[in-house]
Amino acid sequence: MRQNPSFVLGEVAEIKRLIRENPWATLISHTDQGDLVASHYPVILDETSEDIVLLSHVGRPDEQLHELGAHELLVIIQGPHGYISPGWYDAKPAVPTWNFVTAHLYGTPELLSNDDNLAVLDALVDHFEDRMPEPRRMNGTLENAEYAARIVSGTVGFRMRVGRFVAKSKMSQNKPAETVDRIIGELEADGPYASQALATEMRRVYARLGR
Repeated sequence: MRQNPSFVLGEVAEIKRLIRENPWATLISHTDQGDLVASHYPVILDETSEDIVLLSHVGRPDEQLHELGAHELLVIIQGPHGYISPGWYDAKPAVPTWNFVTAHLYGTPELLSNDDNLAVLDALVDHFEDRMPEPRRMNGTLENAEYAARIVSGTVGFRMRVGRFVAKSKMSQNKPAETVDRIIGELEADGPYASQALATEMRRVYARLGR
C-alpha cells in the first residue's frame, strides 16, 4: 500500500482499536505453488500481549489452500470508508476522492492444538455474543460444549504475531478545517453517500490532531 506522510497510521494502540472495531478480515497468502489465495474470517486480539497478536481459525480446506503456517500471511483490516464528493468542497475545481482507514498486517501464523483452537473459538463467540441481551455462550450448556468439541476438528486455529504493518487513515487531513466540517456534515446528513461511521472516524482523527 502506497503511503503518504499526511495519512500514516503508525500507533499500535490505534491499530488495535481498528481491529477490535472491525474484526472481519481478509487473509491473503502467496503459496509455494505461486498462487494467490484469499479468504475472509473474523479475528480478535490476544489481549494478554502488548504487541499486535491475532487469534482466529480457518476451515480445513482453507488451511491447505493457504499452506497456513508455512509462510508469511497478509491480513487486511478495513475500517469505515466512503465516497467524498467534490461538491462538498467549495467552488474551486476539484475531483472526488475516497476516505478510508485500513491496516495491512504481516506475520507467519502459528497453528494451534485442538484444545487451544477450542479456546480461541470460545473467545471469538464471547467477543460477539457479549453485545447480545442474552448471550449464547459456546460452553453455556453441556449440549453446546459437546457440539463444539465435535466440530472443532473441522477448523484450524492460529495465532499470528504481527511482525510488521502498514496502515493508512485518509480522512481529508490535507483539506482546510472549513472543508472538513462540510464533509462531516454531509456524511452525517441523509444524502446518498451519508455514513455516520465514517463521520465518527473523521471526528476521532481531528480530535486527536487537536483541530
